Amino acid sequence: MSAGMSILLITAALVYFGVAQRLLDRMKLTDSQALIFIGLMIAGSFVTIPIVTGQTTVGVNLGGAVVPLVIVVYLLATADTGYEKVRSVVASLVTAGIVYGISQYTDFDPPSGRDILDPLWLFSIVAGIVGYLAGRSRRASFIAGVLGILLADLIHLVRAFVTELPTRVILGGAGIFDTMVLAGLIAVGLAEVIGETRERVQGGPSQPNEDGAES
Repeated sequence: MSAGMSILLITAALVYFGVAQRLLDRMKLTDSQALIFIGLMIAGSFVTIPIVTGQTTVGVNLGGAVVPLVIVVYLLATADTGYEKVRSVVASLVTAGIVYGISQYTDFDPPSGRDILDPLWLFSIVAGIVGYLAGRSRRASFIAGVLGILLADLIHLVRAFVTELPTRVILGGAGIFDTMVLAGLIAVGLAEVIGETRERVQGGPSQPNEDGAES
């Protein structure tokens, strides 16, 4: 079982037993909605829709690309302020740019002696940290982590077309699926832990400030 699939199953268990209730409330998601999204991602990860065939073959993985995009659209639509929506998108672009830049020095192949860290974890950690730093709120952090990885994947696709590279690109597939899941959870996890810590220091629950980030 892949890392992303394992993490999703663990997350589903936490949601089912109510451990993630507070976090979901902050993201305006119910337990049922979260479990449905997780179920669709797991089931959809086995379904790839071919888009383009030829020298550069392109496909879209339902669980790794379509469902995450639906989640991102939902979270953007339910954002508290217009500023938070803009910040989420900008944070995603920043995350994608940094992940793509790092990807030029490594890849998603099995770790080699030249890799300091498995690319899957490297991209996940980088995207998660950048997603949080740029997004700040739970919602924006998750969006930046997930969408940043998907956008980086899309950049690779455009590059493959421009250079007429004979390859097969699956948006949201293979290692991208695991990285995307880990990045999103790392980002929102950082936002939750740091947010909770700040609340305890301030002596009360946080309130959204003018930029939409929970203080």
